[in-house]
Amino acid sequence: MSGAPNDFSLLPDLALRSLGGAVIWANDESFAEKENLIRPEPATFSTESFGHKGKVYDGWETRRRRRPGGDAPAADDCDEAVVRLGVPGVIRGVVVDTAWFKGNYPPEISVEAIAIEGYPPADEIAARPGWTTLVPRAKVEGDTANSFTVDSERRFTHVRLRMYPDGGVARLRVHGEAKPDLRWLGSGRFDLAGLENGGRVVDCSDRFYSAPQNLLLPDRARIMGEGWETARRRGGGNDWVRVRLTGEGVLDAVEIDTSYFLFNSPGAARLTGIRADGTEVELLPRTGLLPDTRHRFPLETAEPVTEVRLDVYPDGGFARLRVFGTLTETARTQLAVEPVLGPLSDDALDRLREDPS
Repeated sequence: MSGAPNDFSLLPDLALRSLGGAVIWANDESFAEKENLIRPEPATFSTESFGHKGKVYDGWETRRRRRPGGDAPAADDCDEAVVRLGVPGVIRGVVVDTAWFKGNYPPEISVEAIAIEGYPPADEIAARPGWTTLVPRAKVEGDTANSFTVDSERRFTHVRLRMYPDGGVARLRVHGEAKPDLRWLGSGRFDLAGLENGGRVVDCSDRFYSAPQNLLLPDRARIMGEGWETARRRGGGNDWVRVRLTGEGVLDAVEIDTSYFLFNSPGAARLTGIRADGTEVELLPRTGLLPDTRHRFPLETAEPVTEVRLDVYPDGGFARLRVFGTLTETARTQLAVEPVLGPLSDDALDRLREDPS
């Protein structure tokens, strides 16, 4: 249902352009381009931005629908756009943001999803049957981040946004848990913390300036705002971020990147691994950091872990966190059966560790 932001908004946006998402098809984009839907930054508005076709909005906007003879559109008329997710995954919620669309937003929307293998043409995907409804046709408000929880454990690769009958949407956010193709994860060493590989932030000490999920994006940060920065600490303690890895793995290296953080990077950092049973193992002792630097440290602990926690001292920001290693046999088996059986129980995981076959 629509309303205030939900906990799912703390999960990564799988449709984000900076994660590799793309708006591959729309039946109409007369006033504003479909590609705006997945831009990472919030929508903006300028009273001066008028073009030959009228007001230029930072979003996707279609023409006013008319029936033959100039009559109003029928109740089931709609405009639609198809988004290929940057990373396939299980969708926990969507946000249909109508920011700045006050008199030209759609009265109702719906959201559907589908899982597709390979790379068929966009028009073929749009016409393909078998779409699953994530958000049934629902009312939305103008100039509002309309939030909808999704109840599904299925893995999807594409989503379709429909507007009834027409109008404009500024941003579409598709929050969930990344479930990449296992064929790309089982062949050797990779970044087990990367969003595109199924890693995600599960908790952190501070979200004041920016989202901690930025740390796990695939590309290099271009500016300081594309990393994670905490507020200035005035008391004791230190800031930290906790990351759930793609699966249980043995880690051999970590990269802590403070690029673009010149006078507000942490003075030091420590990396701790968290085993499947919740116990901890030190991976990198407290180590000094430099500003605006990609630090690379080898890790020599061979114990498998499922999560890592990076403590920074005392506060500050950094651009990216990379954690390199290989999956255990248990993790590869678990990731292989999840699309069929769903998430495994703790007991089932324990049996897998005892006998991966």
